[in-house]
Amino acid sequence: MKQEILVAGLGVTGVATAKSLAKLGKSVLVYEEDSSAAMQIKADEIRLIANIDVTFTQPETLPKLIITSPGWKPNHPVLIHALSSGCEVISEVEYAWRIDQGSIKPKIWIGLTGTNGKTTTVSMAEAMFLADGKKAVACGNIGKTVIEVITGEDKVDYLIIELSSFQLHWSEKLCLDSAAILNIADDHLDWHGSFIEYLAAKKRITNGAKQIIINRDDRHLNGIEFKGDHKLVKFTLDAPRPGEVGVVEELLVDRAYVDDPQEASVLAELSDIKPQAPHNVANALAAMALARSCGVKVESISEGLRNFTPGHHRIEEVENLSGIRWINASKATNPHAANASLAAFSSIVWIAGGLAKGADMEDLVKSKASRLKAVLLIGTDRELISDALTKHAPEIPKYLIDGDSSEELMEKLIIKGMELAVSGDVVLLAPACASMDQFTSYAHRGDLFAEKVKQLLGSKK
Repeated sequence: MKQEILVAGLGVTGVATAKSLAKLGKSVLVYEEDSSAAMQIKADEIRLIANIDVTFTQPETLPKLIITSPGWKPNHPVLIHALSSGCEVISEVEYAWRIDQGSIKPKIWIGLTGTNGKTTTVSMAEAMFLADGKKAVACGNIGKTVIEVITGEDKVDYLIIELSSFQLHWSEKLCLDSAAILNIADDHLDWHGSFIEYLAAKKRITNGAKQIIINRDDRHLNGIEFKGDHKLVKFTLDAPRPGEVGVVEELLVDRAYVDDPQEASVLAELSDIKPQAPHNVANALAAMALARSCGVKVESISEGLRNFTPGHHRIEEVENLSGIRWINASKATNPHAANASLAAFSSIVWIAGGLAKGADMEDLVKSKASRLKAVLLIGTDRELISDALTKHAPEIPKYLIDGDSSEELMEKLIIKGMELAVSGDVVLLAPACASMDQFTSYAHRGDLFAEKVKQLLGSKK
């Protein structure tokens, strides 16, 4: 049987996409480059599903439609060949949107992107929608893939989608009911090639959107012009102007979705947000704006916030012993995210390093040097942080920590942290880098940190 669609990659997105396409009766070929034993087993499992085949050899002829996994870079030879051959290359999200637009009653599509805080924000928004009694689900880079939700059996009216720059790069026709950009900073420059291309991919979320929500406090976003017929709403940590959502003393207030923009509606109190770090307040404001853009009632906003439990690895306290706090912020995989984590504390033994993905570390080190007591450096690109410390904060002691395994490395980090920290200090895992050089994921890195802290500190109790 001639395949109608090529799915590029046998990862989480690729497998979910192939299964969903088969459910729709499409004939699918999956191409995977990694022919390891683990991938061969996965391929054998998915081949058992009707209409799906898997190949580890680059196809000579390609179907007219390729759905690519987020990890495949635009300069991948297969994708370049596909485009030069007149094939269409799109994301799984784009394909799901096209399916839904052809249905009798399309769903309400709400999307959010940004460099950091995306998962927390869409989860907060989901909690608000559910508190309002709406059938909503957070999906995309959190939970199920979008195509799984679209082809699934559960009744859903609202999709609250976490979108990466990778997915947006391959989503030209995607048109959302509400689209938000949380923040923008250097990240994934190795994938996009430049900051300009990265920003362009992020901005694509607003194309054709009926409502656009952006961070007024973000210098990259404030200067962008958005074309088309839409409502533009901004959120800010300062007092909001008409048409904005912001903070007044201890209250989070709405001047965008009220009958009279000269008036303000109280949505929640700062005490409803946990943790109350500035970046997390911004997350909550963005979530509120998304919820209000879809008619979520005021009283459901604060209820949803109170119901919300932050995910792991996001400024998560693992232990507090003898006045020393051990904090897991392993999800801080770039300088912007690490900046938010460092801003939450004042006397820090900082664990940093890994894969920098092309990001610059100088601004982070320069702006947060006064908060640092010592720095423990790990990973492939730790010299970037070390050089920035030498240049901007030579007085701060730094230690290069190595280990023959991820477990040994983490043990050495905790032991060194115990040696350096005293009452009032925070030992903070906020690496500012990706993890894959020494760990399987940021979650593995954070889980191992928590495990070794409890194990090694437990022996001291």
